[in-house]
Order: sequence, then C-alpha cells, then structure tokens
Amino acid sequence: MNDLQLTVPATYQPLTIATGIRCSARRTPDKPMFIEGEKRRTFAQFCERIDRLQAHALGELGLAFGQHAAVVGPNCIEFLEVVVGLSEVGIASATLSHRLNSVELADICDDARAEVLFAHDSCRPTISAARFATVKQIIYFGDDYEQRLASAPALTASPRLAGEWDTFCIPYTSGTTGRPKGVMLSHRARALVFPVFAIEYGCMGPDDRFLAIAPLAHGAGMAFALCPVFFGGTCEIMPKFDPEAVVSKLGSGEFTGVFLVPTQFHAIFALPKEFLEAHRKTGLKAMISNASALPQAMKEKIIDLWGEGLLHETYGSTEIGLATNLRPPDQLRKQQCVGLPFPCTQVKLLDEDGKPTPRGEIGELFTLCPFMFSGYWQDGQRVIPPLANGWFSAGDLARQDDEGFFYIVDRKKDMVVTGGINVYPRQIEELLYRHASVQEAAVIGVPDEQWGERLKGFIVCREGMSTTAEELIEFLKPQLSSYKIPRDFDFLAELPRNPSGKILKRALRP
Repeated sequence: MNDLQLTVPATYQPLTIATGIRCSARRTPDKPMFIEGEKRRTFAQFCERIDRLQAHALGELGLAFGQHAAVVGPNCIEFLEVVVGLSEVGIASATLSHRLNSVELADICDDARAEVLFAHDSCRPTISAARFATVKQIIYFGDDYEQRLASAPALTASPRLAGEWDTFCIPYTSGTTGRPKGVMLSHRARALVFPVFAIEYGCMGPDDRFLAIAPLAHGAGMAFALCPVFFGGTCEIMPKFDPEAVVSKLGSGEFTGVFLVPTQFHAIFALPKEFLEAHRKTGLKAMISNASALPQAMKEKIIDLWGEGLLHETYGSTEIGLATNLRPPDQLRKQQCVGLPFPCTQVKLLDEDGKPTPRGEIGELFTLCPFMFSGYWQDGQRVIPPLANGWFSAGDLARQDDEGFFYIVDRKKDMVVTGGINVYPRQIEELLYRHASVQEAAVIGVPDEQWGERLKGFIVCREGMSTTAEELIEFLKPQLSSYKIPRDFDFLAELPRNPSGKILKRALRP
C-alpha cells in the first residue's frame, strides 16, 4: 500500500520486522537468537548476515526495491534470513513448501515474478526438473550461499528501506479454483500482531524460549518463529517433525512455548504411554494449536498429560492471521469450540443476505482486524478480493453461543484441510478428468483421526472402460504433491446432482 497517503508527525518511524529484531540485537547482541540442531545464531550474527545478504542482493544479484524473490526448503535459519533480510530493503519473498513438485514450484515462482530462488540443498532434484520463466538465478543454502555472504561488499550508500505498508512476505495458499494465490502480508500486519501474540499466549518475551516446528513456508509457522525473537527471546527451529524428539524437548523443561497442529498431536499420542508419562513435566507457559480443528477427545488427552492452563486453540487464516482463540480455562467447558475473538479483532456472522444471524444460528464468519493481508499477488499485480466493507471471510460457517464463543460448523466452499494443509479438490478433479477412463470425478474430505481429514475420490468411468484406485494414484503422482492425492476411491454409476446439474458433494459425505 505504498500509494496510501498519510500525514505523519516528524517523530514517526516505520516499524518493520527487521527493525524489531535489530532493536533486540542492540539490547542483547550475544544472546542466542535461533538454534537449529548444532547451529547457533546470535542476534548480532543474524543482523550481520542480513546486512551482507542485502548488499549481495542489491549489488551482484541486481535486485531492486519492489522486486520479488522466492525461498523453498524445510525449516532452517537461512530461510528466515532471506525473508527478513530481503524484506527490509523492499524485496518480498514468496515462501514455498519443499513438498511442492517441480510443476507447482515453477508455477508459483512465475506467478510471484520471482527473480532469484533461494533453496535448501534437499530441493535440488525438484528444482532441476522445474522450468522457470522468471527465475534468473538459483542459490542453494550451503557453500554457495555462505561464499556469497562472505564476499559481499559493504553498501556504498544506504539502501531504501521498506515501510510498514510494504510487503514483508508472500505465502501461497490455494484459491477456490485450486490455483495458488499469493497472500501479501505487510510489515505492519505482522508487527502489530506480534504484541498481541505475546500478551495472549504469555510465552514470547525476552526470557522465553520457543520451539518452532510448523513449516516456515506457511503464515503461522513463520509468525510463531519470528515473534519470540522480535521481543528478544530465543527460538529453536526443528527442520522436520519428529514426535519423540518433540516430546523429549518439551520434557527437558527448557521451552516455554510451542505451536503444534492437530496432526502432530495425533502422532505424539501414538507414542508409548510410558514414554509420554516420563516426559510429562515441562516448563511450558502455553501450547498453541491451529491449522485445523482439534478434536475434543484430543484436547482431553493433551490436558490429561500436560495439565490444565496451557492449551490454546486458535482459528484463523493466512489472510487475517488469527480471528479467535479458546483460552486454557475454557478448553473443557466449551466443547468443540474455537473461543472468543482475538484481541483487536471483530468477528461477526452473516446469513446469505448479508444480515447478522441470531445467536445459536449458523452464518458465514467475517473478520475485521488490523492484522489483515494487503491483497493477493496474482499475474504480476496486487488484487484486492471482494470485501464486505473491509470485512474478510475465509468461507467458513459458524455459530455463536450465549456467552459469545464461536464454533466452526463447516466450510462454505469445498476446501479440505489434511494434516494442517489446505487442499482444494477442484485442482485434483481437473487432473482426473484427463484420465482416459474417467467420465466424471468428485473429490471430498472425509474425517480422519490422524490427519483431521483425508481426501477421497468418487469416479464414474466412461462406458466400456474401467480403472482402479492404484492406477489413478499412479496417474496423479507426477502432477501433484503427495498430500493432495486421494488414497481412497469409490466407483459409482453416477454422481448425485441437483436440478441444475451441479454435483451434490454433501450427498457423498459419510
């Protein structure tokens, strides 16, 4: 929103993510900021490295304010260096999952107009198979990246720094048609929500140590990793989720906060009971769950193991951040609930005519807050979605009880959340229609104890032809990430439809 004209006092200073981190570095330069396995990065070292990265980007790489980069890989400190460092000089990074296949990776990089791709070495096979239209250089973390930083010359002039309304990063989320959409998150949106995180959860101050497990490529994973260090705390990053390692770390008593998704909780409680009991004592102040609904039975297991007063269940989206939070005192008394509106956040339910729904009745959930995104980045331009006087809806249906607590009932659209990742069935259906034996296809989400939901397909074969679930899975593998491929298929004579011919997916659900 650089075109927004504001009258500001002479004392005004824009607050960016890097600004907050640099302030923490001035207070405690030698304090560990990030830990990843054997790697340690103090606040002073992190700031020195992003200085060098900026010099290299603006110099040898030829990047300029307003251009975009991309970063892909599993969780690592370098991932955060790229996003924070480049964003301070106005170069926003598209943050991409290492689980994307080569076609998906190239499509998103091209949509983002990424000039440079920074990548973890494990992504080499995927990247080598990709065909990029906009990416001019690929830099792998490791020797190449380190040598570039070491040889980066000092900047001859002060770079143009980003302002609050400039884009901090661009995580990608699937659209209603299955096409990925870049969510433009400003420095302002992140910098304003961080103090609210710190107050609401109470585990992100200078004396805290946070365990970051969720993918940094996603909005929540990035936010929960950066918030503690923004205030001078320490964050340990896990490159991949290992349930036994997570329980051991929490049982060490060193950590005050952790963010987990329901799928990870399921994996944790699949461990032997004796092991869990031996590590139940922690130093946690808060345990945060997000990304998909946390089953009530799982909430009870969490509280039984780690005690009351820790668990928070939050509801939100990449576009708005967090909309509601169910705090620890209400976890058992409010069944299958997502809580009250987040601080500084307004939530309302509207019917199909745009009128407020009475308490207890189902309506579409709309949110208004200062943490919202700036729009979508698509086809080389910023796109503002249709909003209801500034209110945003992720398409979820909910109800509100007499005490003001919200309960998510269903999704207005057909989005499926499996393992904490959003999947839109239409993308899968379009590919299934390309199979020679497929006449009609529908994909839905069905309940799954471990993943929250799993994908299931329904197929009508062409007359005189047939196929199998195994054949369809093999057909989809080269074209989709593994988590987007249904493992179950039912073969029907016809799909249920309404009078206008639209497939009735609700009739397919169990």
